[in-house]
Amino acid sequence: MRAQDLRVLILAVVLCFPATTQAQSQGPVRITLDEAIQMALQHNHALAAARTVIQQNEASEITANLRPNPVFTADAQFLPVFNPNRFSVDYINTTAQFDAGLSYLFERGKKRQHRLQAAKDTTAVTRSTVADNERTLEFNVASQFVSVQLAESTLALAQEDLKSFQNTVDISEARYKAGDISEGDFLKIKIQVLQFHSDVAQAQLARMQALVGLRQFLGYESVPADFDVAGDFDYSPVTVKLEDLQAKALQTRPDFRAAQQGVTAAQSQYELQKAIGKVDVTGTANYDHVSATSAASFFGSFQIPIFNRNQGEIARTHYAITQAQELERASSDQVMSDVLDAYEGVHENDQVVSLYRAGYLDAAKQSRDISEYAYKRGAASLLDYLDAERSYRATELAYRQSLAAYLTAVEQLREAVGVRSLP
Repeated sequence: MRAQDLRVLILAVVLCFPATTQAQSQGPVRITLDEAIQMALQHNHALAAARTVIQQNEASEITANLRPNPVFTADAQFLPVFNPNRFSVDYINTTAQFDAGLSYLFERGKKRQHRLQAAKDTTAVTRSTVADNERTLEFNVASQFVSVQLAESTLALAQEDLKSFQNTVDISEARYKAGDISEGDFLKIKIQVLQFHSDVAQAQLARMQALVGLRQFLGYESVPADFDVAGDFDYSPVTVKLEDLQAKALQTRPDFRAAQQGVTAAQSQYELQKAIGKVDVTGTANYDHVSATSAASFFGSFQIPIFNRNQGEIARTHYAITQAQELERASSDQVMSDVLDAYEGVHENDQVVSLYRAGYLDAAKQSRDISEYAYKRGAASLLDYLDAERSYRATELAYRQSLAAYLTAVEQLREAVGVRSLP
């Protein structure tokens, strides 16, 4: 290879290497909880489908506001089709008859205005219902986000335990070769490693499944396959009062707002049915040409409301108002109960997490460290060390599960109040 070619090759490698290193250093895409919620609100297909109902209702408002179309009629009579010899200008003028008319339905009782108002009230209910779907989706995303954090924290614990125990195995092997412990004790230690490898494998599977579940909420194509979450998996106390949360929920919960709007929509339907009970008038204007004479005719027609006065629909929608009012009260009770249940859930889980943080975690770790230190120096039995190791792992895992339950309870409280930030 010539020297010039070699220099070109070296320059190309130097130029490509930083770009490759930078691409490798970036790693997987990491998203925070707030980013995950925004992605879900933008890309979740079920929510996008629900939002189209709003557009459908808005289109129904256009239909409700339309006026009746006028009706045009025309006819020709006494044409000598079977005796074409009689066709002449004089025959057409003096014998044949031609009519043209225009009719229009005049709606009474402000039917169009009531139809439009009823359609708008239905759209308002739909908007609140879709907002409630968003509230539920936000909780599902947050809950699944916590599941991913729990899985990753459990995986980190399992990997840490495996690494620590592998060091114990290495020391035990050295002690066995030196004759300090029996072959049976060394084999027990070695077999125990299998449990640690199994814990790591199970934790990796749980993490993968949690990420798949979260990706489904976010919209499968909105994030790459190797995405990850970012955020602290830690305890943060909730100090707000129950009464303040319940008052806030009644102001912000979209399902309760939808129930309130349902009463208004029911009243609009009642007014519409009363308007439909009003008799409409059809007006008609005709132009007639017959016997060499042109004439105009005007007609008016309407139904005589002897039997059908729309009394059934008027009565039904009147009862529907009572139904909507009862549903509003039921929704209010549901809001108050949801907040109370979520608040108590946060309180109970807070107590459990506080117990672990008050000293049980440190005690389990100290017990494990003391037993490990003593065993490595021959001052403690293998059974005591393995028991302390199991207790430490069980305590750490239980704490992480309790912390995840607490964080999920906090998200449940946010959902019950209907806000992302608690007052």
